[in-house]
Amino acid sequence: MNLYKYDPKDNVRTQYKKWCRSDKEFDDVSDDELKENIVKDLSYVSQMDVREYTLYQKFCEVKERYPTVTVNDLWEGERQVLKDEKQRRALVEVKNNIWQPKTNEDYLELEPELIYTGKKEGMPEVWNAIRTFTSTMRNNSNIGRNLAYIIRDRKTKKYLGVICITGDFIDLTPRDKFIGWDRNYKTESGMLNHTAIGSTIVPLQPLGFNYVGGKLLALLCLSEEIQAQWKKNYGDNLVSVTTTSLYGNTKKGGLSQYDNLKYWKPMGFTSGSVSYEPTKKTIYQIRHWLMKNHPRKYFEWYVAKRPNGQQLKRDHRHRSYAFTYSKLGGISKEIMKSDHARGVYFCPLYDKSCEYLRGEAKIDELTKAFDNSTEALSELWKYKYAKPRIKQLVKKGRDSKETLFYDDLIYKTWEETKSSYLPQIGR
Repeated sequence: MNLYKYDPKDNVRTQYKKWCRSDKEFDDVSDDELKENIVKDLSYVSQMDVREYTLYQKFCEVKERYPTVTVNDLWEGERQVLKDEKQRRALVEVKNNIWQPKTNEDYLELEPELIYTGKKEGMPEVWNAIRTFTSTMRNNSNIGRNLAYIIRDRKTKKYLGVICITGDFIDLTPRDKFIGWDRNYKTESGMLNHTAIGSTIVPLQPLGFNYVGGKLLALLCLSEEIQAQWKKNYGDNLVSVTTTSLYGNTKKGGLSQYDNLKYWKPMGFTSGSVSYEPTKKTIYQIRHWLMKNHPRKYFEWYVAKRPNGQQLKRDHRHRSYAFTYSKLGGISKEIMKSDHARGVYFCPLYDKSCEYLRGEAKIDELTKAFDNSTEALSELWKYKYAKPRIKQLVKKGRDSKETLFYDDLIYKTWEETKSSYLPQIGR
């Protein structure tokens, strides 16, 4: 069997020739069948508002990532249990170690630390368990640069949340205007590799609600530890970090956890939209259809790599969907996307970060814009944000002790999920 193997010495042309000579298997799906399935899937989800669609994606994700099997128990009878034992252990580990204060002042004793998951045994499963069942936003895996961290209390080893730093968006108009970036220079110079995006910033509860734990995690995305790991893993100087809010100006009250957060500069809103996605089954059909009918495109999006081993094309999923829709024709734009602005926030880590990203300053000319040690960022959170928040909640009798860990989604139907969690979208 001739299987394709990537060789970092190969350029894209050589990679493609080798891939073409390798054995490839794909299901044969006709244009009409694929188009029918795409229209059916997109028509269903395009009737939802952005909050219901967010929850629906989460529901589908849980069912795909955490499959169950039926067992017969002598005492409890027939019931559903997780199929994967590693997942079960990770869920037990997380639920037994969520930080819960005994008094409202316990947050002052926290010593947050960043645990880089890397290839540490069991840590990726723990990270995924926290990320999947703490946030109602879908846990999308990014191809390319990824630094995933579990945030934990150093003394008690209790979990506080998770963050992930990934390669920044190619196009983000508010950010690019602030930096003063020309698009060609931005992409061709490689300067995009010197900035990153906080793609996951998810606190566990009750830290998130009672103590605005999301602000703690957003601040920790700016830490010198992450800068050092970025340099170690990728060889580039990390000089700025971007993030986007979940719901932009559609959220009730118009605020996000990044508003009025020190060091994070609000840039305005994206001009883009949310692209609806077909079901997993239809997505696989799209890939097989591309492999058969447009092998070069499929190769560029799903196989080809750069010399550093990263995926050749960024945002390959949405590129491949858009291409497929255009080739099949007759798919209404109204069911493809929903207008949805997100707030854009940007943090320069140095006084001349923008000049550096424009190629007008060298790294040794840069001075840190602020103290970004984990200790300094944690102290800022405690006294500027957590202290007034918990004081206000206690005064109003609104402080919560709920952990709100959503692993029961594994066993719920879609209707049950909507009834239980639709009002909580955005937590």
